[in-house]
Amino acid sequence: MSAHPAQPPSFEVLIVPAPEEGRDPGRLAEVAVRTAVVRATGELGASGFPRYAGGGLEADIDPATPAVEALLVDGEELDYGLVARVR
Repeated sequence: MSAHPAQPPSFEVLIVPAPEEGRDPGRLAEVAVRTAVVRATGELGASGFPRYAGGGLEADIDPATPAVEALLVDGEELDYGLVARVR
């Protein structure tokens, strides 16, 4: 098991169309097709990063970067053409 920095209690995850990925992070909410606040579950996900869940999303998030390393949306993989970003 790898060591990770202290995990924040929650993150907001935004699902956005891939062409908007490079957009100013402060404006991603304008193009998001879905958002949810996910809270730490205290478990590690399959990716080895801390697991967060809420609003139909389950995300493994690297607390050091913070980057979404794995994601399920309503129990399914993210649709092609969409990306997840943390705000």
